Amino acid sequence: MVTVAELVQSVARRLEDVGITEGRLEARLLLGEAADWTLEKIVAERDTPLESGVVARVERLAARRLAREPMSHVLGWREFWSLRFKVTSDVLTPRPDSETLVEAVMRALPDRAAKLRLLDLGVGSGCLLLSLLHELPQASGVGIDRSARALVVARQNARALDLAGRAELRAGDWGDGIEEVFDIVVSNPPYVPSDDIETLDPEVSEHEPWLALDGGADGLDCYRRLAGQLGYLVRPGGIVALEVGKGQAAVVARLIRAAGFIDVSTHNDLAGIPRAILARRSSPG
Repeated sequence: MVTVAELVQSVARRLEDVGITEGRLEARLLLGEAADWTLEKIVAERDTPLESGVVARVERLAARRLAREPMSHVLGWREFWSLRFKVTSDVLTPRPDSETLVEAVMRALPDRAAKLRLLDLGVGSGCLLLSLLHELPQASGVGIDRSARALVVARQNARALDLAGRAELRAGDWGDGIEEVFDIVVSNPPYVPSDDIETLDPEVSEHEPWLALDGGADGLDCYRRLAGQLGYLVRPGGIVALEVGKGQAAVVARLIRAAGFIDVSTHNDLAGIPRAILARRSSPG
């Protein structure tokens, strides 16, 4: 019988051979999913023989990952802001970079117990809206997405996190038809230039929804549209926070300033790349 260590080594080597850099970690995650074991148990039980059924399940999962299907799709979930989110091919996989936006919003709030209203445009899996609602116990919010299938995933995540009562998730096209004004508006819009999508890793270009990736010729189409809508979606004194792609922060900041927002700030991700723009809508007078 193959042991835990032997199986992890075998799977890790094959993953690394196809260009997956964190082969050992991913091998352990696959074993954890197949055996319902924690990573700690996998390390502690490295010499334990595995049942053939577990080995077979790991191999089936590994075959999908070797075909460069995203790990989040193989496992069916991704951790974000210390919360577990269901992930399918209908939504963008939540990424650590996006936690920069959540952190920036939280730092900007003087009273986290306030009864705030949030809006997430392009809600996808719900990771931004639901993470913020998890941190803001009196807040409620609306999530908008063009994709009906993405909304199914977001609703499942809201229920799993016990936030469905505070999150309204509905179909829409950015801010069109929304008459309410909000205290906080967030968005991670598509920002990859159209011609660049096919050059991305196959996990992204072949498996994630292009609707959530394609930002037009220069990657900025959605920001231009949002800039024309935010003025009537954010209350005076309210906050807008937008995720941006590499090299886009300065242009997006100018768009936001031109839309009447002040106190515009840029927030870097863990790699030091400007990843989020935060601003306040100016108040009358």
